[in-house]
Amino acid sequence: MIYAFIKKGSFQDSVSLMIISRKLSERPEVDQVSVMMGTPANKSMLESTGFWHPDFAEATPNDICVAVRTQEAQPEILDLIREQLEKELSAIANASGSSTQLVKARRWESACQKLPDANLLLVSVAGEYAAGVAKEGLLANKSVMLFSDNVPLEQEVELKTLAREKGLIVMGPDCGTAMIAGSPLAFANVLPQGGIGVIGASGTGIQEITSQVALHQQGISHAIGLGGRDLSAEVGGISALTALEMLAADSATQVIAFVSKPPSPQVRARIIAAMQKQNKPVVALFLGSRAEQRREGNVWLANSLADAAQLAVLLMRVAQQRQSQPQVAGKGIYGLYAGGTLAAEAAMLLSAHLEVPVSDSHADGVMLEAGGHRIVDLGDDSYTLGRPHPMIDPTTRSIEIEKLAAMPEVGVLLLDVVLGYGACADPAGAVVEAIEQVRRKRVAPLVVIATMTGTDADPQGRSEQIAILRDAGVAVVETLEEATLLAVSLTQHQPQSESTAHNPLLDGVQVINAGLRSFALDLQSSGTPVVHYQWAPVAGGNARLASLLKQLH
Repeated sequence: MIYAFIKKGSFQDSVSLMIISRKLSERPEVDQVSVMMGTPANKSMLESTGFWHPDFAEATPNDICVAVRTQEAQPEILDLIREQLEKELSAIANASGSSTQLVKARRWESACQKLPDANLLLVSVAGEYAAGVAKEGLLANKSVMLFSDNVPLEQEVELKTLAREKGLIVMGPDCGTAMIAGSPLAFANVLPQGGIGVIGASGTGIQEITSQVALHQQGISHAIGLGGRDLSAEVGGISALTALEMLAADSATQVIAFVSKPPSPQVRARIIAAMQKQNKPVVALFLGSRAEQRREGNVWLANSLADAAQLAVLLMRVAQQRQSQPQVAGKGIYGLYAGGTLAAEAAMLLSAHLEVPVSDSHADGVMLEAGGHRIVDLGDDSYTLGRPHPMIDPTTRSIEIEKLAAMPEVGVLLLDVVLGYGACADPAGAVVEAIEQVRRKRVAPLVVIATMTGTDADPQGRSEQIAILRDAGVAVVETLEEATLLAVSLTQHQPQSESTAHNPLLDGVQVINAGLRSFALDLQSSGTPVVHYQWAPVAGGNARLASLLKQLH
């Protein structure tokens, strides 16, 4: 049996009604209860799911439709459900009233007056109305985040085209996640601030990458959602291009990470081209495809969410180290390694980064020599004949380091420091002594980058050795890949990106929230200025009457 009633003129958001439906359905007297607003889309859903009742034909989008399904005839059930519905709605109202002075407005004009500096409209109303609400925000020069789904494709293109013309951005539709200048928008995590900016046509993709970044002790500048269709051929990546430009011009963002569900091939090419125009490293993950190559210029291609996060963290560490080092652009890179395998890997990595060949013969321990760059394995037989291995006695390497005093064309020195039983008691101290000798004689700056192989349990103590090096101004990095990337970054001239004006949205958001009250409460708890716009369909959802009222207005 289906019983039904309508509660007139009582607009509620869909999430609240879903929760109420679940609570009412827990009553032992019923099979299931469905509580929805009387929108055309919801009426169709009631019909298709077997909850339709003729009374619903007269319901407007401002009316709540309640359908009760029971096994047997229970006419009295309506009074019980009506009573509980009123209790649940009252609880929502009371909760709203007790929220810490949440500012509310029932009209758009009033919302704008209460927060005159609002620069973002967060929309989570029913999809059939979302585009209209969003357009109102754009026309008032506010960027828009469209949490709402079921927005027609042509409306999405129209909104995003308008936004780009006005220097704004539309995130969405169906954009579940964003974080701008520390403000959580919809589904968002509490994240440390930092220099990695994330762009995503995938809400949980953004959340996973940003969470992984945080686990690796790095932070997030901003996370900009796009909506799942932005990189389709029909939409053309309109918001993606805007988001890239925003983060490229943002001084707080040093590395950009981009994640998308499978994009249109032509849009992917367009986005990659836009990434390559920027002077910041970009990590790109296009889910559903495996990158054939690791890197295209400044764009690093990831194969998984974890891979994207790790690459972004690596590039961020390089960017941080680069800021504290002197300028050595145009200079050569020298690597003086005690470990043969470490020298070989450093040469291989440097070869890939610089697009120069490694040495085929490895004569005299030379693993790479090209373009003014040289990597040497000092553990080669040519250096150890009649002499102890440099891991045991650092004298050989110290002599080679001191030669750099007369080599101003070299700008970066790469080193390994290997700990453990059998190794020198203080390899870091020996390195520092040699470097200080060079610096006393040399005018040109020399950047020294070292990796450390060993543990704190080793006789020399990893932490103590790192401290010795860092106190002497040596950049100690975690991996050879980081070391070679930093070296290349320091010695190459940085390209200039296309000039793009800074978007003030990234300085901090002030939000008008239309739809789910919980989003406004989350923003308020984070310290973000917010007004909750208690939106309801104009003229009870009557399109003709709403149009007439708009004309009169």
